[in-house]
Amino acid sequence: MVVRVKKLREKASLPLYKTEHAAGADLVACVEQPLPIHPGEVVGVPTGIALEIPPGYEGQIRPRSGLGKLGLSIPNAPGTIDADYRGEIIVLLINLSHETHTVYPGDRIAQLVIAPVVQAEFAFVDELSHTQRGQGGFGSTGRNDAFQG
Repeated sequence: MVVRVKKLREKASLPLYKTEHAAGADLVACVEQPLPIHPGEVVGVPTGIALEIPPGYEGQIRPRSGLGKLGLSIPNAPGTIDADYRGEIIVLLINLSHETHTVYPGDRIAQLVIAPVVQAEFAFVDELSHTQRGQGGFGSTGRNDAFQG
């Protein structure tokens, strides 16, 4: 599969898989100067690219584990890029730590996963099928004893 990429800024980079079997391709910050992200702050970081994702697929923007250990994450993860979106890919980063972190030009800021999508047909009905769980919501399937939080 080919995902067409339009370069919107001179220093933009193609998404890049860093290993042979990587699920996510790295997205790179395309900023002109260092961009500080203060504790609790959410910043939109431009990538300088737009994508043409084939119909039947989506792009998922996911956090990088290397940034997670610094306290940086993506507040709407996974973010979705629809196949018909043609604007610049902007990655929202949130600083969950207690110190300011800086994003530099060329930093890897997120992962892009291309995944298949199925569009469902929705219909109102009078009744739904019975299941053992039924209407049980949050925590209804039991507590994880390993979780002490």
